Amino acid sequence: MFTKILIANRGEIACRVAATARRLGIRTVAVYSDADATAKHVQACDEAVHIGGSSARDSYLRWERIIAAAKSTGAQAVHPGYGFLSENTDFAQACVDAGLVFIGPPASAIQAMGLKAASKQLMEQSGVPLVPGYHGADQSPQVLQTAADSIGYPVLIKASAGGGGKGMRVVEKATDFSVALASCQREAKNSFGNDAVLVEKYVQRPRHIEIQVFADTHGNCVYLFERDCSVQRRHQKVLEEAPAPGLTEDLRQRMGTAAVAAARAVHYVGAGTVEFIVEQSGYDQPESMQFFFMEMNTRLQVEHPVTEAITGLDLVEWQLRVASGEPLPLRQEDLRINGHAIEARICAENPDQDFLPATGSMDVYGLPAHSSFARAAVRVDSGVRQGDAISPFYDSMVAKLIVHGADRQEALARMDAALAQTHIVGLKTNVQFLRHVVRSDSFAHARLDTGLIGREAAQLFHQETVPLSLAAASWVAHVLSQEKQNAAGVSGAWQDPWSATDAWQSHAPMRRVFDLEADGQSHSLVLTHSANGGLQLQCEGLDRAFAYAAIAAGGMEVALNGQRHTAHVYLQGSQVHVFTPQGAKHFQAIDRLAHAAVAPADVGRLTAPMPGKLLSFSVKAGDTVRQGQALAVMEAMKMEHQIVAPADGCVQELLFAPGDQVTEGAELLRMQAGTVAG
Repeated sequence: MFTKILIANRGEIACRVAATARRLGIRTVAVYSDADATAKHVQACDEAVHIGGSSARDSYLRWERIIAAAKSTGAQAVHPGYGFLSENTDFAQACVDAGLVFIGPPASAIQAMGLKAASKQLMEQSGVPLVPGYHGADQSPQVLQTAADSIGYPVLIKASAGGGGKGMRVVEKATDFSVALASCQREAKNSFGNDAVLVEKYVQRPRHIEIQVFADTHGNCVYLFERDCSVQRRHQKVLEEAPAPGLTEDLRQRMGTAAVAAARAVHYVGAGTVEFIVEQSGYDQPESMQFFFMEMNTRLQVEHPVTEAITGLDLVEWQLRVASGEPLPLRQEDLRINGHAIEARICAENPDQDFLPATGSMDVYGLPAHSSFARAAVRVDSGVRQGDAISPFYDSMVAKLIVHGADRQEALARMDAALAQTHIVGLKTNVQFLRHVVRSDSFAHARLDTGLIGREAAQLFHQETVPLSLAAASWVAHVLSQEKQNAAGVSGAWQDPWSATDAWQSHAPMRRVFDLEADGQSHSLVLTHSANGGLQLQCEGLDRAFAYAAIAAGGMEVALNGQRHTAHVYLQGSQVHVFTPQGAKHFQAIDRLAHAAVAPADVGRLTAPMPGKLLSFSVKAGDTVRQGQALAVMEAMKMEHQIVAPADGCVQELLFAPGDQVTEGAELLRMQAGTVAG
């Protein structure tokens, strides 16, 4: 076994690998960029080496610097994590050439499976069923368009060297193909340095089911069952679970056998995932399922914890043991499924704005009680701490929340409860959206396919699950509780009643007004102190008996008309964030003396919604545009984002050039709003 390894990655996967290494007595070396100088993964390792600037191209993708760091610190092996260089053939070979062990498959296996077109040809030769498509070397737009027309729409364009949903588009009709192709190729080039694509028939009602495989250098290869990763947005996974609901034992064995055959075909070593697209005639007809090879990921997957949960195994430990030359710890007949596990990817993004990535500081980062044990009821894998900043340089994932239960029903309940106890303040996240998905009828009843989010959109987006009356009452309770604590802190000192803020007055019932603004509407709450010491809260036109009490872990117990609720309230300047078991609510507290009206935004200004790189403009000064027309394309957090016209008008001036880095809120172009003729 190794005595020291270097982890060529960042964030939660670097922390995850470091934790297993520490348990095994292996020292670890972290690498970090300018942006990550104080990151959690740096603190999690025994040593750390600076490798460059904040951009991944200047640091985590500079493999010569990573190898130099490994050599200079005496590391014997390099763990690539996932993403970045984990599936880079040149990096894997360079490690070996430098006398280092690459904790992953041989470079030849990465190369064989790295190009989707070539891997599909290999699988076709091996008899593995494939989705009809074009995987050829001729990448001219005319050939690709002809292939798509021949396959029949809808088709899926996918980056041949890619993964993670980047460089991927669904095209519904022939007239949209050329624009989608150009976007895919551009995104593929930026993400993977290779703009080659393949075109496939887009399978209707598809499920994304993948098989975890493991192989050693002694000729052993096993599959550790399957994961269902069908719940996706922008072709990126949102929720994953194991085992896949509704899969028959026969289909599980056939898919597992096919996955092992795929791994053996390329002389695979280590952890890998063979991904299949599964076509289904109906949600309750498992016997009708057909599976087609999609791709093989030659690395550890983001969702590997759900496999660990149902098997009780540490897959990183298996990676380290196999890489050091040991045989697999278990044979196929020794492996068993125990219970059900679900993983939720918590990301810095705004689901209600097309999952726009978010940046900012993690001012509050509250998590449910959890453990790092593989089969823990609740587990959190995270690469950030409270107070850390989420930058625009890397992926938007903040943490992975994993739950395990005796069955799927118990796992669902635990996931909803754990998400309810996840409190993040300082930037937008998808936590409440994840709760909506978990509670949705389709997910709850395992009616799974990659179109679930679109199908359930009405129940998933722009949802208010916490009544304003409860959220506002919780805020009032928090304010009163804080004032009571502050008063207790100066007990014994004379308190001037005329300077108090508790609505004291010399005659008549004490009344106090709390103003707030929620969803663009102003509201006022009136708190009345009765003669017998009781409280009455008037909100939304109703008078309600009101009581409150502080409870453990900084929470509040709030009673409205005798109905009790629990809540956690966090103040961020004038912003109020309320978390309850039902959901979360955000609004602004209004100080009547300090509050001033803000002028409405100028519709003639178009600004960057996040920090990133301006890739292109599709208009020039003088062009007339219509509302919703694409004006520019930005890249941030490794994804492309379109900037569209908010109204009809005329472009007056472009303020940046393609390739420029822009900050959040930077004005990209000016346009004169007005009616467009014709």
